[in-house]
Amino acid sequence: MRIHFIAIGGSAMHNMAIALHKKGFKVTGSDDVLFEPSVSRLSRYGLLPEDNGWFPGKITTDIDAIILGMHARADNPELQKAQELGLKIYSYPEYIYEHSKNKLRVVIGGSHGKTTITSMILHVLKNSGKEFDYLVGAQLEGFDTMVKLTNEAQVIVIEGDEYLSSAIDRKPKFHLYKANIGVISGIAWDHINVFPTFENYVDQFRVFIETIQPNGKLIYSETDEVLNDLVKKDQSKVEKIPYHLPDYNIKNGITNIINNKKEYPLLVFGEHNLLNIEAARLVCGSLGINSEDFYTQITTFKGAARRLELMGKNESSSFFKDFAHSPSKLKATIHAVRSQFPDRRLVACIELHTFSSLNKDFLNEYAHAMDQADVVIVFIDKKTFEQKKMEPYPAETVKDAFSRNDLMFYNDPSVLEEYLENIEIDNTNLLMMSSGNFGGIDLQKLSKKYYK
Repeated sequence: MRIHFIAIGGSAMHNMAIALHKKGFKVTGSDDVLFEPSVSRLSRYGLLPEDNGWFPGKITTDIDAIILGMHARADNPELQKAQELGLKIYSYPEYIYEHSKNKLRVVIGGSHGKTTITSMILHVLKNSGKEFDYLVGAQLEGFDTMVKLTNEAQVIVIEGDEYLSSAIDRKPKFHLYKANIGVISGIAWDHINVFPTFENYVDQFRVFIETIQPNGKLIYSETDEVLNDLVKKDQSKVEKIPYHLPDYNIKNGITNIINNKKEYPLLVFGEHNLLNIEAARLVCGSLGINSEDFYTQITTFKGAARRLELMGKNESSSFFKDFAHSPSKLKATIHAVRSQFPDRRLVACIELHTFSSLNKDFLNEYAHAMDQADVVIVFIDKKTFEQKKMEPYPAETVKDAFSRNDLMFYNDPSVLEEYLENIEIDNTNLLMMSSGNFGGIDLQKLSKKYYK
């Protein structure tokens, strides 16, 4: 099989290219801009394009399939050439379904926690000696790539994103997988550029439930009111399995799950992660792993990359970075750190980076999201407004939206970095949250300054 990737540098795309290369396929690809870690990973397998850009000459009739990334626009010259030649064109979720249509498909959806739940399932399955394929949105310890595709595995675990599949297929990705076991962690409005109203966004999860196959299962968080209401109204003929917080305690900064009077100490913490664990436990139970074995295995789970990732610590202070960027994720992450370390001052910094988070019509969704932090910082790199061709707004607009008059606002990464370098960290936790990179601030270097 010869496969060509248009926009090969994407997170899922380059990992899928590597997975198919390992499977023995002949893989080529193009992209106009490539960043790390995709550059190094593609280069390691001989898949890095020689030159950046789009080259219609690469598109020939001997290509068996084109896989089209979301980064590629509808007028992409390679895509147009493939259409002229009548080649088979897949979005990457379409191709994942094509690969797995004879497998048991577990699809993890929800506005938050998708990557973590998927990662927990993969961790337990691997430690239990199970064979499985997967697609996950973060690099995991013990896994070479974020995608694995084989002929042998009878199960595939897929992180099911609700964002659009490609420029020529405007359906959300998780609609295309046709899950046998579907998970929804919760619903909180996101992607305002695609789903302009909350009702429109919620409707995507209704459709996802309807795509679950006959005799399938829906595992869902009954702690989410919007999701609960959606499930109650649904008439789909699938088994509906709710989950909620397990019994737990916190001792000496360690969270322990309690099951059958036995305590299982965790390396992760926060109510959102406890809910994620319960979703993963129910999935693993459906795949033949009992609760006691699951809890034993989950005690060694360190978390997915950039999800409450510990950058450094001492006896009185910890420094975390997290992927949180939407209001619900922001609130859950801050609550987790506050609950785990109730006696420490909490300095929380969020970078508004995505189209939704920067949109003035969406900004008020952040009201009170950071109330549990003692010091609140919002950073918007002034270059981000320029790159996204959006009108910048002043600090007062941000303070009003977050309902915090004491909020500190920065739009210059060097000024923010100077402030962070001079924080008094005694009895203080620092929490840096973004789906971006804080304008290039080196958080590892910052951590080493605090924790030598």
